[in-house]
Amino acid sequence: MLEVAALHAFYGKSHVLHGVNLSVGRGEIVSLLGRNGAGRSTALKAIMGLASASGSVKLNGEDILGFAPHQVALNGIGYVPEDRAVFADLTVRQNLLLGEKKTARDPRVRADGGFSEADAFKLFPRLQERADVPAGVLSGGEQQMLTLCRTMMGNPRLLLVDEPTEGLAPMVVKEVARFLCEMQKRGVAILLVEQKLAIALDISQRLYVLGHGRVVFSGTPEELRATPGVRKEWLEV
Repeated sequence: MLEVAALHAFYGKSHVLHGVNLSVGRGEIVSLLGRNGAGRSTALKAIMGLASASGSVKLNGEDILGFAPHQVALNGIGYVPEDRAVFADLTVRQNLLLGEKKTARDPRVRADGGFSEADAFKLFPRLQERADVPAGVLSGGEQQMLTLCRTMMGNPRLLLVDEPTEGLAPMVVKEVARFLCEMQKRGVAILLVEQKLAIALDISQRLYVLGHGRVVFSGTPEELRATPGVRKEWLEV
């Protein structure tokens, strides 16, 4: 589904990614690991059109590198940023509505049969309890739930998720992991940036490790578990 080749990314004169190659198959969870500053978030932003980049980013065979972020979204990629970016003055329900495709008529039952408000409330009952509360007063965990669901309201084929468990309580971390696995069961591909190695190893089919803007490991969770040298050099603090 997603094929990234020779991806270079820049912030001004700073060269962050150096020829990154990675892929995500349909209905696959792939994690992007590495220490802070390795270029993981930059890779997601480059794919999404939010960072200056060169190389190739193909979605189902079409090169989308250079597309504006809204064009990338229209092509079927959803992006969950690290800062969550909820609309603080709008309610939970209004935030969800903002994520809908224009073809949807009813906010409770999607006309196109895709992810709906009802799905969000079923997967995260706490959101239903807070449906008419401004998003700005939600806890960090509740805001993460809302951002994940709002992104899914657009029915993406591929979900880019940046550090979804950062700063969350253990129980909420488990809920987020369950949500990602449920989206995978629905056929959504996921490229996940995750700091918690245990979560990535548990839910991913494949992993990439970045170091200094380059891929230094690619393989299955089992292969990474069997390669302590990679973990020590590129992941452990």
